[in-house]
Order: sequence, then structure tokens, then C-alpha cells
Amino acid sequence: MTATTNAKKLTKAQQRKLYEIAAEHIPAVADRGDLDERKCDSMDFLDVAVWSIESALEAAFNLGRASVK
Repeated sequence: MTATTNAKKLTKAQQRKLYEIAAEHIPAVADRGDLDERKCDSMDFLDVAVWSIESALEAAFNLGRASVK
């Protein structure tokens, strides 16, 4: 299953929140302006530090955990 397929299962608000988390933790996402697939390797594959990925995943996990409490 691709990321695009998974994203379609999310509401617009959930997609927006994921973008906000990614943009906050991954500067290349903020510079890009969205998480949309562009079908261009140079635009779809970003150079990202693992600690940026970790902090973004942690923020998304915490958001999801908070939403079920």
C-alpha cells in the first residue's frame, strides 16, 4: 500500500495536521509546502536527517495517543 493510498483514508483535517507536524520537524517539507506526490523523484524524495524523522513520528504518535484518551 502506498502513502497516497493511506492518505486517502484520512480526513482533510488529519492530512493537514500531519503536514503541520512534518513541516515543523522536517525543514525540507516546510520548504516544499505540502506532502503531495508529484511523480518526480527529485521532488518526491527528500534528504532528511533521521532525528527529524524520529521527532516527527513521535509528535504524530503523541497526537494519535492524545486523541483516544
